[in-house]
Amino acid sequence: MSTGRTDTGPPRSIPVVVITLLCAASVLVFGVWAFFAPVSFIEYVNYAPYNEHLTHDAGAFQVGIGFGLIAALLWNDALGAALIGFVAGSGLHTWSHFADRHLGGHGSDVPLLGATTLLGIVAVVLLMRRKRA
Repeated sequence: MSTGRTDTGPPRSIPVVVITLLCAASVLVFGVWAFFAPVSFIEYVNYAPYNEHLTHDAGAFQVGIGFGLIAALLWNDALGAALIGFVAGSGLHTWSHFADRHLGGHGSDVPLLGATTLLGIVAVVLLMRRKRA
């Protein structure tokens, strides 16, 4: 038995899909937790000293990995899946720098990170347009 997707790539087996979804869920759960409830997350994992911004960043990148895994199941394009994961992680990373600007960093962090995220979005859009052509 296999699962279909929205493209013409070969179907994947049910075990591969289930394992990939479990992996995605694991990084998404911990990533969302670290990003949105950093104190609770650090208390649970018991790594001191607590650093709110670095915990936000770790959560952002975990979420990006999770999005990339899910995108790989839905889209038979490794570059597209990687870019979607990048955009998700980079977008949250940009937000993290904006929300945590009172904790440190540089004035150029948000614009530069945001520009990189936007470039990733442009690449995804261009890739999708090429696939439809």
